[in-house]
Amino acid sequence: MKMTLDSLPGSSGYLDMYPERKMWYFKNPYVLGLTVVAGIGGLLFGYDTGVISGALLYIKDDFEAVRQSSFLQETIVSMALFGAILGAAAGGWINDSYGRKKATLIADVVFALGSVVMAVAPNPYVLILGRLLVGLGVGTASVTAPVYIAEASPSEIRGGLVGTNVLMITGGQFLSYLVNLAFTEVPGTWRWMLGVAGVPAVIQFALMLCLPESPRWLFMKNKKSEAISVLTKIYDVARLEDEVDYLSAQAEKERQKKNDVSYLDVFKRKEIRLAFLAGAGLQAFQQFTGINTVMYYSPTIVQMAGFRSNQLALLLSLIVAAMNAAGSVLGIFLIDHAGRRKLALSSLAGVIVSLAILSGAFLADSSGSTGGLGWLAVVGLTLYIAFFSPGMGPVPWTVNSEIYPEAYRGICGGMSATVNWVSNLIVSQTFLSVAEALGTGATFLILAGIAVIAFVFVIVVVPETKGLTFEEVENIWKEKAWGSGASTQTLLERGNES
Repeated sequence: MKMTLDSLPGSSGYLDMYPERKMWYFKNPYVLGLTVVAGIGGLLFGYDTGVISGALLYIKDDFEAVRQSSFLQETIVSMALFGAILGAAAGGWINDSYGRKKATLIADVVFALGSVVMAVAPNPYVLILGRLLVGLGVGTASVTAPVYIAEASPSEIRGGLVGTNVLMITGGQFLSYLVNLAFTEVPGTWRWMLGVAGVPAVIQFALMLCLPESPRWLFMKNKKSEAISVLTKIYDVARLEDEVDYLSAQAEKERQKKNDVSYLDVFKRKEIRLAFLAGAGLQAFQQFTGINTVMYYSPTIVQMAGFRSNQLALLLSLIVAAMNAAGSVLGIFLIDHAGRRKLALSSLAGVIVSLAILSGAFLADSSGSTGGLGWLAVVGLTLYIAFFSPGMGPVPWTVNSEIYPEAYRGICGGMSATVNWVSNLIVSQTFLSVAEALGTGATFLILAGIAVIAFVFVIVVVPETKGLTFEEVENIWKEKAWGSGASTQTLLERGNES
C-alpha cells in the first residue's frame, strides 16, 4: 500500500480502513505502564512546586536569618524555578543527544541528590543549593516526560497519554499538601517534607532502567532493530509492519534534512518558527493566565471567606488541589475527544469569567462592601480551577509534544518548557508587588485581560492536532508557511532555504 497522508499509520483515514487496529487507553498495559513510569517526572514537578509553601513556615522557625529576611525566603522558593529554567534549556539538548531514557535517569539522579542536600542542610545557603539541584532535575523532567510519552504513543490516544503526565503534576501537588499535613507534628518537619521527594525519583530511576528508549529516537539514531523490538510491544502484528515502514521513512527524511540541529536553526525555517510560536505561546499563556498566582493566593482568599484557622486553610487548600487533579482526569478524556483547540478555548472562556468574579469580589471588598464577598471569591477560585485544569493544564504540554518535527522535538520542547518556567518565575515574583501597587482586584482583572488575549491567540495561531500523525502535523505548518498550493518538494526546498 502506497502511503499518503490519509493512509499513514495512525491517521484517521488509516484507522477508518482498519478499525480493528485502533488503540484505546487500556488495550495495552505495556503502553500504559510506560506512560505512568515516565509520568513520575510530572509527579516530582508537581510535588516540588507545592511542598515549599508549607515547608517554608517551619524553615523560618529553624533559621532566624530566613525569618528576618524576605529576600532569603523568596530565594529559597524561587531558586527551584531558576534551576528549572536551566534544566529545561539543557534538557532539550540532552534529549536529542543522549535520548529520552538517559535524560530521565539524569533528572532522577540530580533531583534525588537535591532532595538529600535539602534534608540535611545545616544553613539556608546549603538549602538554596539543594533547591537549585531539585529545580535542575524538575526542569529536565518537564521536557523529557511529555516527549517520551508522545513518541511511544499511538496517535489516536497520544493526547490522553501525554495528559496523564499533567495528571501526575496535579497529583504531585495534592501529595505535597498531604505530606505537609502529615509532618506538621513530626520533629524536623520541613526536612521530611523536602527530603521525602527523593523517594519517587529513586523509584522512577529503578523502573526506568527496565524500560526502553523512545522508538522514534532509536530510528533517528539508526538503531532500527532496537526500535522494532520496542514497537512489537506497542502494536499488534497487523499494524506493526506499517508503523515500522512509516517510521523508517520518516527517520531517513529527518537525517537527510539535518544531522545536528542548533537553537538558531529553530528560527531559520519558517514552519518551525510558526510551530515554536504556537508551542511557546501556549506555555507562556498557561502561566500568565494566573494558575500559580491563584494557587499561591488561595490562603488569602480562604481568609476573606472568614476561615481563620491555619489547619482549616491547609485543608481547604488540599481540597483545591484535589479539584485540580480531578480536572486533569477530565482533561485526559476530553483532549482526544473534543480536541486540543476546542478544549483550550472552552477552558480559557471559563477562566475569563472566573477571574472576573475574583476581581469583582476583591474590588467590592476594597470599596467597603461586606457580606458574602469572601464566599464569592471562593466561588471564583473554585470555578477557576474547574475550568483551567481540564484545558489549559494539559493542552500546552500535549501540543508541545506533537507539533515539532522529529529532529527539532527535543530542542523545541526544551525551549518552550524554558518559556514556561521563565513565565512562572516572572509571575510568581511580581504578583504580590503588583497586587500591592494596584490592588488585588485590579491584578485579577489584568489576568482576565491576558486570558482574553490568550483566547484570541489560540484562535489565530494554534491548529487542531487531535488524532493526527506527526507528519500530518508537520504538513500543517508547511501549508501555513508556504500556502496549500505548493508541492511537497517545493515545501521541502523552501523549508531548507528559509
